[in-house]
Amino acid sequence: MQDKKARFDLSAKEGLSLLGETPLVAETPEELLDDETTPIARFFVRNNGLLPQPVDDAESWTFTIDGEVERRLDLTVAQLKCRFPQKTFRMVLECGGNGRSFFEPEAEGNPWTHGGVGCAEWTGVSLGDVLREAGLKETALFTGHFGADPDKHGSHERQAMSRGVPIAKALEEHTLLVWAMNGEPLPFVHGGPLRLVVPGWPGSLSQKWLTRIWIRDREHDGPGMTGLSYRLPIRPLPPGSNGQGIETRILESMPVRSIVTAPADGRRYPEGTRLIEVRGAAWAGDDDVARVDVTVDGGATWTEAATTLPRNRYDWVRWHASLTLPGNGYYEIVARATDSQGRAQPFRAANWNPNGYGCNVMHRVAVTVGPEV
Repeated sequence: MQDKKARFDLSAKEGLSLLGETPLVAETPEELLDDETTPIARFFVRNNGLLPQPVDDAESWTFTIDGEVERRLDLTVAQLKCRFPQKTFRMVLECGGNGRSFFEPEAEGNPWTHGGVGCAEWTGVSLGDVLREAGLKETALFTGHFGADPDKHGSHERQAMSRGVPIAKALEEHTLLVWAMNGEPLPFVHGGPLRLVVPGWPGSLSQKWLTRIWIRDREHDGPGMTGLSYRLPIRPLPPGSNGQGIETRILESMPVRSIVTAPADGRRYPEGTRLIEVRGAAWAGDDDVARVDVTVDGGATWTEAATTLPRNRYDWVRWHASLTLPGNGYYEIVARATDSQGRAQPFRAANWNPNGYGCNVMHRVAVTVGPEV
């Protein structure tokens, strides 16, 4: 088992809020997500177990593809780099429990606010290209992902997390086997030397320290796939229900969401300020962001924000707006994103579930103009 410092050291991170130590979980304050590409130092951390032992030679790290394939593949990182086309995409990675703390009553799990998200440049190869070389059998329906990390008690006998996706998602061009982040070797705390990135879906699918992808003829049933883990009720539950015996579905595409990255919550403007500039980011799982609107009067009126074009699919949309304030005083800036299916964020957390997944409540930022009131 590793020493405590190796597991909990956040010295390379800038301003993250620690949510849990065993396993290590830390989120990013929204104002630190103001970059188009999230710096590694500001990227959130979500582990499900303890860290595995680091390796000296990243190029020799080996992972396996087996199961419902014509040819088992055992590939090193070096072989991935020379045998398959390399790709770089800027894509959002978001924890499935992002926003959990806004459910009422409280749901189980780490109390994420809005900061369990980041948008980095990921470099690797498409998992689909590797699966095609392995040769998928007609019976191939689902993936199962495995990593080198022990569980939170330090045991390697049971996976800390082992989730999977339908083959169609695995074959998407943007589902990557990744060895670099923002142009640098993939940091160990973010899954280096090799991890999966499954964009648009919960971050728990993006297995760190990847050692194996098991192609299965049925839905994967590893830790994180059964019971209430990363699942939502098919029919709405009364808040506070225990979830026993309910019908559930796997949480797949993450819901539309936006955050305000400037101004920071609690900012004070000089007396007489009437125009303020607001900016942020928005994303929508497998869908596109159709628009972002901002209000300072509780939703009585809305201002449509200007948005930038994403660099590629699964990139977040940066937005900005100029807001006119009627006078001095206290205001709450609220951002609402709407996706390409016409679904908008709610004012209050909806679809309560016992483990607190999929919350996309609107983000609020308080500002004051003039002296404190």
